[in-house]
Amino acid sequence: QVRLVESGGDSVQAGGSLRLSCATSGFDFSRRCMGWFRQAPEKEREAVATIRTDSGKAYYADSVKGRFTASHDNDNNTVYLQLSSLKPEDTAVYFCASYKPRLTYSGTCTNLAEPYNYWGQGTQVTVSS
Repeated sequence: QVRLVESGGDSVQAGGSLRLSCATSGFDFSRRCMGWFRQAPEKEREAVATIRTDSGKAYYADSVKGRFTASHDNDNNTVYLQLSSLKPEDTAVYFCASYKPRLTYSGTCTNLAEPYNYWGQGTQVTVSS
């Protein structure tokens, strides 16, 4: 059974930091695309970061570049998102998601939601000014 379980969401003041975790099970974590998405009320879901678990290649949305860092731990089948210098506009539910990239593709993982076929339930991040 595939599971993705996010944790680490909290309420923080602007300028604060959080570390989100996404523990996975039920699939081969060693060669996956892992994405971090967020959705704020009345806004569309957007990718903030993606990372490959085989190469570590990462993508960051412009809005979080330099503030968020994705990482992965293949021994524990877990992906992380370090959030720093948080802003009120970072308030959202954060989801992790996964898909298996094509064998012939070695680039960064897509920031589009469509290929991601496994999703977690989300964790709330609230940033107050």
